[in-house]
Formats: sequence, structure tokens, C-alpha cells
Amino acid sequence: MPRPEAVEPNAWHLLAIFIATIVAIILKPLPIGAVAIISLSIATLTHTLSLEEALSGFHNPIAWLVVFAFFISRGFIKTGLGNRIAYYFVALFGKRTLGLSYGLLLSELILSPAIPSVTARTGGVIFPIVLGLAKSFKSEPQHNTQRRIGSYLIMVAYQGSTITSAMFLTAMAANPFLVGLTQEAGFTITWGTWAIAALLPGLLSLAIMPFFVFKIYPPQITQTPKAAEVARNHLKEMGALKTKEWMMLAVFVLLLVLWIFGDFFQMNATVAAMIGLSLLLIIEVLTWSDILHEHHAWDTFIWFSSLIMMATYLNKLGFTPWVGEQVVQVVSGMGWLPAFIVLGLVYFYSHYFFASNTAHVGAMYPAFLAVALGLGVPPMLAILVFAFSSNLMGGLTQYGSGPAPLYYGSGYVDVKSWWRVGFLLSLVNIAIWMGLGPFWWKLLGLW
Repeated sequence: MPRPEAVEPNAWHLLAIFIATIVAIILKPLPIGAVAIISLSIATLTHTLSLEEALSGFHNPIAWLVVFAFFISRGFIKTGLGNRIAYYFVALFGKRTLGLSYGLLLSELILSPAIPSVTARTGGVIFPIVLGLAKSFKSEPQHNTQRRIGSYLIMVAYQGSTITSAMFLTAMAANPFLVGLTQEAGFTITWGTWAIAALLPGLLSLAIMPFFVFKIYPPQITQTPKAAEVARNHLKEMGALKTKEWMMLAVFVLLLVLWIFGDFFQMNATVAAMIGLSLLLIIEVLTWSDILHEHHAWDTFIWFSSLIMMATYLNKLGFTPWVGEQVVQVVSGMGWLPAFIVLGLVYFYSHYFFASNTAHVGAMYPAFLAVALGLGVPPMLAILVFAFSSNLMGGLTQYGSGPAPLYYGSGYVDVKSWWRVGFLLSLVNIAIWMGLGPFWWKLLGLW
């Protein structure tokens, strides 16, 4: 295919580096941060980008929002407040299996705005509690008793993490990445806009999902008074809220206020996160040593900044707009609505070929957004559909997002069941978020 004049020659070189980076993220021959550094080196050594251009992503405010949010999330784990919240809801709702699942989801919902790594949130807080509950009912894969209750709880907890990740900009690392790409396309979505847009479909999904899984993948045990007792015992061992937990809770509430009402206070979400982190350091909930040892945050900052930079320059060098123009020509005979439905479904189900939400967003979001806008789709409608899909699609497979291998590796759910439940739930989520969601967003005046 001939290179159009609108696309600068270096765009094709950068595209090759970008694709190689995405493939390396999927195959993981090296840690993702190392892959990003190598990609930056190649981009500068081949004179595809100048050194200043290659490093430009590291002063992106969205990248720093992710880093600050990671540091803040450490406070929940260090103080034990995250575990306390989870045990509280288990004790409150855990007399029945279905109620127990809702208790776990409420814990996820409360923790998700402040813990941007869904892997850290579920792996560090929710997953150990789920395993402990399953074992307390003697539901273990090695004894072939996983279907007693463990399989159901594992499935609900994992699928719940994809829903809560979709509900807040700071609930999953790829979300700020997507917002950064959106800004490069000339549009803005704030923390508050994201949260209010996701509120109704998110709560509806959280309400329906456990009951739906209960019907298509039922546990053998439906009454669980022991779970509430176990949770109460843990809470008793933890004692009353410690001073550091109260401090962490106060800062968390302040952050939510600043993020939700950021427009009113004329405060950027990154500035709010920086204030929250500063307070945690001043009151010594966190130490500087905690910050330096938060390796996952610094790793995320490196790959995040690098991918943002490459996506930005693919747009500036003309490649992304050109792709959009080509696809628009292919589907130009269709109205914007049917064409957008096709785009949305392709974007969602192509995640079967990805093992990372971040890789999927980086590889497909800019081009798909450009195509949607070229078709005449209202900008915010397109942004929201792709943004929420970028989280929900992680529920399709046992490798679809960061915590998926952790949950699958526990041995409670076989591949066939995982794919079956994941696909059926995807239909439910699409009906809620892409079927009912646009009416909610229209009511809010977002498009």
C-alpha cells in the first residue's frame, strides 16, 4: 500500500516500534518497563524521534496521576484499612452465598477509586479473603470440592473487578492512559465526568452480575453463616480503628471530594492526588521509603509515559488520522449508528487476542476513536463506549487482564467455564453499558 503524503515517513518507523512494543507487552519476554526503555532507545537511535520527543511522555500529568494514585493505595494496604473494609461488608452481608458475593463487591467498589492497580486491589485485598472464605467451607480444588462455594466466589470477585475498574478513572492503570490518548485527540474527560457517566450502568451491572452468575454457574452451598462469623472474628482481632486508619480514611474522603468536584474547585485530578499524597507523608501514614519501594508504580510510570508518547507522535505524524480516513471510506455506506455498533463489538471482542488492557488500548483505541469521529459519532458517546469497553472486555478470558491469571491460577474455575461465563456476562454488560448507558449519558447532557 503506498504511503500517503499526509503521513510523514517517520510515522511508519514509529509504527513499527510501537507494534513491536505492543507484541512484547503481550508476550512478555522482559518486564514491561524494560520493554518501554528499549523502545525509547530504538526510537532515538534510529532518529525516528529526537531525545526530547522520546522523553516527552514523562512530564504528562496523566502519567503522574497514575503514580500518585499508586502511592496513595499503599496506605490502604499498609494501615490494614482495605482489609477492614472488606471484612466489614462480609460480616454484614455474608449469611448467604449471594449476600457474601455482594459484600465482596461493595468492598471492591469502595476501594477501587483509590487503588489504580486492579491487580494490587484484588490480589492484595480481595483475593486472599476469597481464598480464606472458600477454605473455611472446605471448598478446595485439590479435594475436588471447588464447586461448593469457591468457584462461584472466584468468578464473581474477578468479574466484579472488571466492573469496578470501569467505574472510576483511577480504578485501573489503563484508564488514565486512555484519557491521555483522548486528550491527544483534542477531547477531555474529567474524573467526575467519568464517575457520573459510569454510576448508573456500573451499579446496575454490580447488582445483576452476582445473581446472573448464581444462575448459570451456581455454588453448591447457598447458606453461609460461617462466613459472617469468620469476618467478625478477623475484625475482632484487628480491634478498633487505629489512628493511622482514621487518617487514611480522612485523606481518602478528601480525595474523593476533590476528584468529584474538581471542576468546581478548578483543580486538576493530578493536583488533587499530589495533595493527598503530601498529606499522607506529612502525617506519616506513608514514609518516603514506602514511596521509593513502590516498584510497581515506578514501573507503570515508565511504560505508561512511553506508550503515551508513541501514541501522541503517531497522531502528530499523521498516521492515526490516516487510518481513520481509510476505515471511514470502507464503512461510509452505513449510517453512523450501525457502523458504530460494529466498531464497538469489534473493539470489545478483539480482546480475545490480547492479554493486557493497556496493550489493547494502546493498539486500538486511538484508531477506533478516529474512525468513530470520522463517521460522525458524537465524540463523548464514542469516548465513553470505548473507555468502558476497555475494562469490561477483561472478563472474557483467563488471561484478559492483570488479575485474571491470579484468579485462574487458584484452580477453582476451568477454562471452559471461564470462557462460557465470560462470554455470557459480556452480553449482559454490553446490553447495560452500551444499550442503556447512552440514554443515561444523553440525560446527563454528555452527548
